[in-house]
Amino acid sequence: MRIVVLAGGLSPERDVSLSSGSLVANALLDKGHSVVMADVYEGIEFPECREDLFILPSGSFRYHYDIPGTAPNLDKLIEKHGGRMTLIGKNILELCAMADVVFIALHGAMGENGQLQAVLECHDIRYTGSDYCGSLLAMDKDLSKKLMRLAGVPTADWVLVRPTEESLREVREVVGFPCVIKPTHCGSSVGVSIISAEEDFLSAVCLANDYESTVLAEKMIPGREFSVGILGGEVLPAIEIIPHQGFYDYTNKYQKGLATEVCPADLAPEQAESMARYAQITHDALRLGSYSRVDFILGADGVFYCLEANTLPGMTPTSLLPEEAAQVGLSYSDLCDRIVRMALK
Repeated sequence: MRIVVLAGGLSPERDVSLSSGSLVANALLDKGHSVVMADVYEGIEFPECREDLFILPSGSFRYHYDIPGTAPNLDKLIEKHGGRMTLIGKNILELCAMADVVFIALHGAMGENGQLQAVLECHDIRYTGSDYCGSLLAMDKDLSKKLMRLAGVPTADWVLVRPTEESLREVREVVGFPCVIKPTHCGSSVGVSIISAEEDFLSAVCLANDYESTVLAEKMIPGREFSVGILGGEVLPAIEIIPHQGFYDYTNKYQKGLATEVCPADLAPEQAESMARYAQITHDALRLGSYSRVDFILGADGVFYCLEANTLPGMTPTSLLPEEAAQVGLSYSDLCDRIVRMALK
């Protein structure tokens, strides 16, 4: 098949996406597909013969991208492109129309909030993952937590906040301290702070506001952190994430050696069954597609609290879904190939 891998984008998670996209593209080449990876924001130049864009599987070419330790400077990227705010770059839609399927390897922003999926559907272009409706529901943490509650999935108390005394008072009454301050529509722990005192509230909200205007304060639940993947209707073995220090933030997620992952997680059978059930309920409640990853905290009260659902789980060297898939006999290349083939059904 001819496959376009879309990565990058105008998102705080573009570096994660470029790493994921590089590995996905290489895996699909290994499975015998003709592949081209493109940055959806930066666009691509067409050669005289457009067919030359697709790299053939017999070649030795390989994509590569290392994730820096800090989130990217999007203002500099926009400045590089003359201040252009258009999210889809030159020739991207034309390129996607040439492919049998588009593998969406984007993270955050329009890649996960449903915008790109809606555009591709308007152009009758096949793509991987969840559709625009599921993407929107899962990306909005306030809306997704409401749907989890309605479906009977435990999730921590939360409120939407602004950098005001009124919001601080609401956090004090509803959520309490310590609490987690996070942008409502970002992933990869971008802009997330854990604060234990009221005097840290304003700076934490302002940090989250650097990434978006809507911010959420969530009750901090200490405990073990887990993630559960769902692939083609099958719940994969849970994985436990153990940061060596601090919490599972942007650096600990994407820099090698800063966290330990245990898969399958060391859980009693009834615990694993409970979390798997909650993961499937969440996946269904948010109308997610062929694959997803649902994150949990096991509180001191023995309850699994759902943190969020990821419609486009990371596919980097330190990402969780590939590790879970390996436990059921799927190599990284097999996983990428299956995701593509599910998109064709």
